[in-house]
Amino acid sequence: MHSDAAAVNFQLNSHLSTLANIHKIYHTLNKLNLTEDVGQDDHQTGSLRSCSSSDCVSKVMPPRKKRRPAAGDDLSAKKSRHDSMYRKYDSTRIKTEEETFSSKRCLEWFYEYAGTDDVVGPEGMEKFCEDIGVEPENVVMLVLAWKLDAQNMGYFTLQEWLKGMTSLQCDSTEKLRSSLDYLRSLLNEPANFKLIYRYAFDFAREKDQRSLDINTAKCMLGLLLGKTWPLFPVFHQFLEQSKYKVINKDQWCNVLEFSRTINLDLSNYDEDGAWPVLLDEFVEWYKEKQMT
Repeated sequence: MHSDAAAVNFQLNSHLSTLANIHKIYHTLNKLNLTEDVGQDDHQTGSLRSCSSSDCVSKVMPPRKKRRPAAGDDLSAKKSRHDSMYRKYDSTRIKTEEETFSSKRCLEWFYEYAGTDDVVGPEGMEKFCEDIGVEPENVVMLVLAWKLDAQNMGYFTLQEWLKGMTSLQCDSTEKLRSSLDYLRSLLNEPANFKLIYRYAFDFAREKDQRSLDINTAKCMLGLLLGKTWPLFPVFHQFLEQSKYKVINKDQWCNVLEFSRTINLDLSNYDEDGAWPVLLDEFVEWYKEKQMT
């Protein structure tokens, strides 16, 4: 009996000792605030393990709801898009209007130089040449007059202006300035040059005269042939000392043909040909000059 009681007491004391140790450990952990965290971690871990990956993402990171724009925001966005489109359209419209020929603008441009008249006279012509940056005696002004089919040197009528500027699609000083190189290039085309050369005779002569006075002829020939015909200085000298006071249309046209076909040494000139007496006399005068 005594031995059995001793065994029971030993087991009881062992249990009590174990419970005491557990109590001490729990009490220590409680002081360190670890019991609650451990419990929460265990609980959260268990929760994560018990759900699928997609469910967990939705629980941990719920989807952000899109903010519905307020009425003011929507109107502001639409206005911004509208303003942007309008600016783009407006700049394109202005550019197109500037590039498109306008008869009204061309007419207003004409009256800047004509004043209250229906013709641009010498004073207006001087201002016009100044604005486009061309001297009145520049050959490009002759080409422009040809394009306008002007009938009197130093004058542009309203009808000539509108018809010619429409063909050039010029309704402003800036556009005409941009077309000057094109007008000059026409002189490099033989067919056009011939037309301009023939036009110059009628354009420069007095309308009550059939011929061109010699001084005007020398100026116009210098304008048209001075830079392209090597014999022009000699021909000009011949005219200076000749008895001729005027040049008729046939003589004028033959001078161009002579400049294009006769060699500089005049070796292919046929005195028995159909050349006018003016050119026969020039050849004879030049040969004598070479011999002296």
